[in-house]
Amino acid sequence: MKTLQSKRFLVRKSLINTNTVIEVTFKNGKSAKYNHDDAFACMKEKLEKMNCWEKYKSYTSSTSIPVAVRSVLID
Repeated sequence: MKTLQSKRFLVRKSLINTNTVIEVTFKNGKSAKYNHDDAFACMKEKLEKMNCWEKYKSYTSSTSIPVAVRSVLID
């Protein structure tokens, strides 16, 4: 299992099925940890409708964890 440090929440096509754990620390000091594959599964339907997913093959948020993903955060 690979761990990735980030300053923003992210989901990328290149990380699907890699069993990567992402540890994110936002500018406001809050942090969270999540499994990328679990986050993708929660957001898949929404992501496939977004322009950023088609154009950049990723989705990011620099301020918070999306509500749909909060249920799969790792303590």
